[in-house]
Amino acid sequence: MKNGQVCLTEGPILRSLIGLAMPIMASSFLNTVYSITDMAWIGLLGSKAVAGVGVGGMYVWLSQGLSALARMGAQVNVAQSVGRGRRDEAGEYARGALKLTLLFGLCFALVSVSFTDGLVALFHLGDAETVRYAGNYMRITCGLVIFSYLTVVLTGIYTAQGDSKTPLLANLIGLVMNMILDPVLILGLGPFPRLQVIGAAIATVTAQFIVMLVMILRVQKSPGNVLSGMRLQKPVESRFYRGVFRIGLPTAIQGTVYCMISMVLTRMGAVFGPGAVAVQRVGGQVEAVSWNTADGFAAAINAFSAQNYGAGQMERVRKGYRISLRTIMIWGGLITLAFLMFPRPISRIFFHEPEVIGISVDYLRIVGIGEAFMCVELMTVGALSGLGRTKLCSIISIALTGARVPLAIGLCASPLGLNGIWWALTLSSVAKGIVFVIAFYKCTSDDRKYKKEKNT
Repeated sequence: MKNGQVCLTEGPILRSLIGLAMPIMASSFLNTVYSITDMAWIGLLGSKAVAGVGVGGMYVWLSQGLSALARMGAQVNVAQSVGRGRRDEAGEYARGALKLTLLFGLCFALVSVSFTDGLVALFHLGDAETVRYAGNYMRITCGLVIFSYLTVVLTGIYTAQGDSKTPLLANLIGLVMNMILDPVLILGLGPFPRLQVIGAAIATVTAQFIVMLVMILRVQKSPGNVLSGMRLQKPVESRFYRGVFRIGLPTAIQGTVYCMISMVLTRMGAVFGPGAVAVQRVGGQVEAVSWNTADGFAAAINAFSAQNYGAGQMERVRKGYRISLRTIMIWGGLITLAFLMFPRPISRIFFHEPEVIGISVDYLRIVGIGEAFMCVELMTVGALSGLGRTKLCSIISIALTGARVPLAIGLCASPLGLNGIWWALTLSSVAKGIVFVIAFYKCTSDDRKYKKEKNT
């Protein structure tokens, strides 16, 4: 380890992966706690507030496709350049990605703030209070989304170099700040006014700003970091922008389509009332226990695969994937057991109306079946993306995730009703987990093909 960076191209594979993955997984866990903390405090305001935040948060999620383009484009290109020993080239990819991030963040903020009312109206919530909550939350979180964008891309650049401890430190500081601000601003403790959903939004963007600031300041203490001494105002050659788009665009499309499909399913759930929307929103946050952890492990295997691909060590890539697959399946299995055995206690953390608790219990039991498969999917996407196979990942994910809509329509028309939506989520997750594993082994079976690609 040098300058806080884990060496990924030599030494014991398990130690390298654990050294990079553990801080990322811890950081992902902090993000999960961060989200659950928000939902737990907002839950005290009632299911309408939760539903409103859920709808407003959908547009924050939709916007992440833009940051995903810059993050994945930077992370893979920076890691592959580092693996080849070309750190100057890695710095140019990082600078280009950051300039794109600033542009994307400002454009999305302008559009979302200008058309908030119309965007919220697309969900046909049918309740004035819920609509008001959604609009208030969206204006603040989307209007200041630049902090989240820069945090995501900086995390990718740090991770690509084998440094996952700096993002962990930044997220820990941000979590502490969020946990302090949430009750103070939502409920109005002490001299502070009771801001409710607006308070939750302010707490969120403040914490994101702090996370971003910590990562920027830490660059000064990392002389080996490709970000060290960077001047954003300096022009970037077009080939670096093209490299970021080539790798990042399929990931951005995949993430955006995934969010749009989720928005369609949320609108379908809205027919069953605000309680169904609230459960879908909170359920997604609870699932983050597995989702964020798997995504964190995916970031580790992504950097590991990219650096070793750049160094021409494909057998090391395959061994790393096998170790990661076993690890993530165990974690996903534990989450499945928790959802199946304790759905009611988990639901009571966020909801207080008996009817909504019943909906939440059904949700956790059904989606719990697919948690291990979802973890495998996310981890494998990380591994394949590190090899530059973002287009393949996008095709598989869009096709199978898109199947959720017709499947949900058919199942909702059956006696399953609302539970048909939850079953559509589970069945597609199982299918994606299986297909992605097959795709990885097929794509990495021929070393000659990768040597040819590496030389072109």
